[in-house]
Amino acid sequence: MNTALSEASAFSTDDERWTAVLNRDMSADGAFFYGVRTTGVFCRPSCASRFPRRENVDFFSSADEARAAGYRECKRCQPGGLPRELEIVNRACAALDADPQQRLTLAQLSEAVHVSPFHLQRLFKRVVGVSPRQYQAAQRGAALRDSLQRGVDVTRATVDAGFGSPSRMYDTAAAELGMAPSDYRRKGAGLRVRYASAPTSLGLVLVATTDKGICKIAFGDDPAALADELGKEFASAELIDDPARLAPFIDQVDAYLRGTRQRFDLPLDIAATAFQQRVWEALRRIPYGETRSYSQIAEAVGSPRAVRAVASACASNPVALAIPCHRVVQKGGSLAGYRWGIARKAMLLDTEAHHEAKDAGNTTPPIPDMDHAA
Repeated sequence: MNTALSEASAFSTDDERWTAVLNRDMSADGAFFYGVRTTGVFCRPSCASRFPRRENVDFFSSADEARAAGYRECKRCQPGGLPRELEIVNRACAALDADPQQRLTLAQLSEAVHVSPFHLQRLFKRVVGVSPRQYQAAQRGAALRDSLQRGVDVTRATVDAGFGSPSRMYDTAAAELGMAPSDYRRKGAGLRVRYASAPTSLGLVLVATTDKGICKIAFGDDPAALADELGKEFASAELIDDPARLAPFIDQVDAYLRGTRQRFDLPLDIAATAFQQRVWEALRRIPYGETRSYSQIAEAVGSPRAVRAVASACASNPVALAIPCHRVVQKGGSLAGYRWGIARKAMLLDTEAHHEAKDAGNTTPPIPDMDHAA
């Protein structure tokens, strides 16, 4: 029984796959697997076991397909695990980390770790959760943040982080820093953040906004504690307690909690890495009154193994409700952690479950895209 492989694979025919097995071609690992009928075992193409007879070999596009056909894993090459894949990804990460000023293309990186570009791209995203390009961007952003936090001037920090030019850095750095690099170095100095808190059915809510949009929605029990947390995040910004300016936004929160509004009309100004942005966009696509598991979100963002990274992205969400991380539950349906407390999460889900689409507020404008989210 030959199983059809992905058309994207470089090993698209049985003859090509058999040649890869005979050559113990490591670049074919992960692209397909082969099973030996006489032993009932399936292997990676590079397995060092004795070659089987061709007429006894079946090919599979995944380890799960081989298992479903009744084959068990080879103890020598461990095709069902990730030891070799992890080794490849670790070497790729080491190559990317070795010189942050160097920008490696996918072709250059694949040559350095001796696997095909297609296989490396797929493997890297499966293990790390982002592409090699996104990984490099995140590393440059981390280096830039570190230099700015140590007081290095913007020009020097730009060069050290591996940005090709100041203009390129300013085009891309906001996505990593959430503000202009000069503002980040001063820990928000020069920024004006207005905020207000008010009682709700979930306790106190604090809403804060920059000139660009909402930067924080948080729940708590103590207004001073909420304000202190905001102050730590914007240590050197000008913080202004402005209930009048924030009243329309707080009214939206209150309406949502009462079940008379199902969407927010709030411009957002939030910092997001590439992976966080993908997760948060997936969260906002969950319909009102429905839930998804962490593994479903991981599948939705194209990184099915990045369940823990998805949970971390949910936990780092700075704007409760506007990005509905409360709609993510454990695989069995039980409630998982929530940044603002499990009790609040349960109440939110209960509110949504008991209000139908005909409730007031359904025709409010959709939430703006995160294209301008820092």
